[in-house]
Amino acid sequence: MPQPLPAARGLLGLLFLAFSLALTGQAAPVAGLAARAFDHHIELTWERPVNPSVRNVRVYGAAKGADFVVLGSDNLTQDRFIHFVGDTDVATRYFLRAVTNDGRLGEPSDTVTATTYAMSDSALLDMVQEYTLRYFYEFGHPVSGMARERNTTSTVTSGGTGFGLMALIVGAERGFITREQALERTGKIVDFLTAAPKFRGAFAHWMNGSTGAVIPFSPLDDGGDLVETAFLVQGLLTSRQYFTGENAKENELRDKINALWEGVNWNWYRKSVEDVLYWHWSPNNGFAINLPLRGFNETHIVYLLAMAAPTPAYRIPPSLYHTGWAGEGYTTDATFYGIPLLVGRDKGGPLFFSHYSYLGFDPRGIRDRYVNYFERNTNQTLINYEHVQANPYNRAGYGPDSWGLTASDDPDGYVAHAPDNATVDNGTISPTAALSSMPYTPEQSLRALKHFYRDLGARLWGPYGFYDAFNVGRDWYADSYLAIDQGPIIVMIENYRSGLLWDLFMSSPEIAPALAAVGFVEDTATTAAATVPDFLARRPRLFPNPAVDGTRLELTLSRPQVVTVTLRDLTGRTLETLLPAAALTGGPHQLPLHPRTRPAAGLYLITITGAEGSVSLPLVLSR
Repeated sequence: MPQPLPAARGLLGLLFLAFSLALTGQAAPVAGLAARAFDHHIELTWERPVNPSVRNVRVYGAAKGADFVVLGSDNLTQDRFIHFVGDTDVATRYFLRAVTNDGRLGEPSDTVTATTYAMSDSALLDMVQEYTLRYFYEFGHPVSGMARERNTTSTVTSGGTGFGLMALIVGAERGFITREQALERTGKIVDFLTAAPKFRGAFAHWMNGSTGAVIPFSPLDDGGDLVETAFLVQGLLTSRQYFTGENAKENELRDKINALWEGVNWNWYRKSVEDVLYWHWSPNNGFAINLPLRGFNETHIVYLLAMAAPTPAYRIPPSLYHTGWAGEGYTTDATFYGIPLLVGRDKGGPLFFSHYSYLGFDPRGIRDRYVNYFERNTNQTLINYEHVQANPYNRAGYGPDSWGLTASDDPDGYVAHAPDNATVDNGTISPTAALSSMPYTPEQSLRALKHFYRDLGARLWGPYGFYDAFNVGRDWYADSYLAIDQGPIIVMIENYRSGLLWDLFMSSPEIAPALAAVGFVEDTATTAAATVPDFLARRPRLFPNPAVDGTRLELTLSRPQVVTVTLRDLTGRTLETLLPAAALTGGPHQLPLHPRTRPAAGLYLITITGAEGSVSLPLVLSR
């Protein structure tokens, strides 16, 4: 138990304390210690010691009725310590002592106590999203604000930053950061991108986070990366649709995003004339890498954006979607575990194929001439899941709660893990695979989340949420984080919970005409992925959205219900009741909504409330 400090009252007492500490060589107590309890762990935070002689902080803990023991030391760049206690209802006491450069211990801090508790499913999702956001917000590059490629480098990544921009929106909407903080960071990133090197408008895969200088991804890859650029633009457009306030900051941000968007010459990356897009081009090496973009893989969003390009000369014709993206061996009759793959090869490949292009592009309720992509992605995820249950290569640690094969770190480096053969299914499970599949397989994904956290969290949970991967058979657990793996976790969980990023990206006025041009049509065979209260048979929708004077709410009630519809701002404040409590029959309804208050242009929420809960839809109002 730490001993209390001498009473220090008044100037004389403070001088006495300082003199005593100077004589003993002890550092002052670490200030601001706080403990926050979660389901199976407790997080400690404190104020960073300003004494230059302090090199780290030693953490002491004691379970109820036990003596204090050293739990570990934390360096001064984190100001945070995670104690995984491994169960609910565990009460633990903590105090800290600073450690000086010559190894002397400082005076003990105050003692704090926290008790873990059983968290609801919703609270667990909040926790995972909040921790994952930290990778992009707290660990974002200090100069550019961009997402670092991984937690061991200052190299920043363009595609991962696109994912991070969407994560900032989730953070603002969930209250993990303020909207102003998200706006400030987004503006910082956009300013950096505005000044960064561009290659016919496209960005390099990797850049120096301070200068913007290209860091070659490979010897010939020292220029534009069209796929990473598409991931980045997906995030930029989502940000543009979110920050719609009529003020100088947001007006300027939208103008700069539009300039970046207008500057990408997608058409150049078909070698000006070919019927397919190519991944890379640089002034030094031209198209030497010569990698065409053909599906099915992670590059679907490239073609959608290239067809939607706002600069006519830079836009590709819709025909390239069919000759390029879907040009060779696209559809398949293959079935695995009784599940048709529909589109793709082998058993579908790594699961990031179903994530990266669909962070913003909403595949629900529409299809092209080939397939409905929500159905296709759900099937790939289920095949991946069933493969792990069948476990044909007898890998340790597989089971109903432990699944998910995708590209990630593993004991031998970095591998695109997939159910396709024994080489790429080497026993490595990647949390991002199951968690980012939440819209497709919510039940299986939530079970995996609980297992990864509650059963494996002592080795798998860290300062930015789940570490990248693990391999039980080789007793290997990563200590790494990768931007392209963290981003889909927070974004796709949010799309499962609210559809927010899908709604925002799809509200971009350039997207619907591009989808129509390529032949996408409505497909009501698929259901919405985002959870809705029981009184709703499916997720409602607003059309048009963005809207000017009014919109139409389309909802289907599972039973007769008294329904209220309100217009709210992003803080949750009710601005107007658009539909007072009305008794509606079960089945479909189309309700015209016309705000009488004529609010300013911006992003609002339409909240539908019934007896069993409520659901909110983003509504963009323009003027």
